[in-house]
Amino acid sequence: MEAANGCCHSRFLYDTHFCSHIHRTSVFGKGNAYFNLNKKQKQQLLTSHRLSTNTETSLEPARCAVRFRPCIDIHKGKVKQIVGSTLHDLNGESSTLITNFESEKSPAEFANLYKRDGLLGGHVIMLGADAASISAAVEALHAYPGGLQVGGGVNPDNACKYLDSGASHVIVTSYVFNDGKMDIERLEDLVRVVGKAKLVLDLSCRKKDGKYIIVTDRWQKFSDIALDEKTLDTLSMYADEYLVHGVDVEGKRLGIDEELVSLLGRCSPISVTYAGGATTLADLDSIREAGAGSVDATVGSALDIFGGNLPYEEVIAWHQKQQIGA
Repeated sequence: MEAANGCCHSRFLYDTHFCSHIHRTSVFGKGNAYFNLNKKQKQQLLTSHRLSTNTETSLEPARCAVRFRPCIDIHKGKVKQIVGSTLHDLNGESSTLITNFESEKSPAEFANLYKRDGLLGGHVIMLGADAASISAAVEALHAYPGGLQVGGGVNPDNACKYLDSGASHVIVTSYVFNDGKMDIERLEDLVRVVGKAKLVLDLSCRKKDGKYIIVTDRWQKFSDIALDEKTLDTLSMYADEYLVHGVDVEGKRLGIDEELVSLLGRCSPISVTYAGGATTLADLDSIREAGAGSVDATVGSALDIFGGNLPYEEVIAWHQKQQIGA
C-alpha cells in the first residue's frame, strides 16, 4: 500500500488502532493501562507491534548490547565538529560559532569507513539545510545504504527522498515543535508518511530549573516539554528510536551527563542513543553503566578522525567487545 505521495516506505503506515489503544489525544493527556506497565512490559508491547507490522528487510540486527553509534555532522557541505550550542544563525556565519574540527574528507568517505567496520545506526546531521549540505548528506547515504540515519530540516515533504536515497531512518526535532510546543498533528503526519519504524525523534535537552527540557531551533529555544518518563513513554508510540544530545556538555569534551544517561536508561521503552561529552573509553563504560546497558553511545569531537585524542580504532574495539560480551 502506498500513501498519496508515493513514498516507497509508506507500507509502514500509522496504526491508528494501536495508538488509540495506548494514548491518542495528547502528549499530556490522561494515562491509561500502557503507562502502568513496567519498562520491560512496554518494550515487549512495542517490539511485538513493530515485528507484526514491519515486513521490510532491515540491516538492523536484534538489539543485544550497548553500541557505538558513529556520526557525520555536515555544515555548508563539509564534515565538521561544531559546539552545537553556538549555532545561532545558519544563514550566515555567527561570530560565536565554535568549530572544533573541519575535515578534508567527504561525508561519503566517512560513510564508507563506518560501512567497513560494520557500524549501524549512525547519524548524518545537516547543520543547516543548504544545497551543499543536502547533496553531501545524500552522497553519504548512497555510500552506505541502510546503515545511516539522517536529520536536519526533515519534514513530510522531503523525508521520503532521504529514505529513498538510502537512509534507514529520518531524524526529526524542530518540525514537530511549534512555538515551543509539541505539535501532535505534525508528528502524526510524519508517521503517516514514513511509518513509526523509520522515525527517530531527537529529544536533545538542556537543564533548566532542575529539569531536562527539550530544546529546538539549533538548541537555542527551550520547549515547554520536560524529558521525563511520561514524555518518553508517550512519544515511544510514534518513533522507533530516540537520539538525545546532552546539550550542556555536547562538543565541550567535559565528560558525559551521567544523570541524563541514567534517566534514559531507566525510562526509555525504545532504543535510545546518547551524545555529549564523551572523551575516553571510561566515558563509554560510564554510559553503559549509568544507562543500565540499554543506552547507545556517540562520540564526536573527541575522536582522532575528528581531530581529537581518542583513537577511533580503540572505540571500534570497545564496540566489538560489547557485542561479544552480550
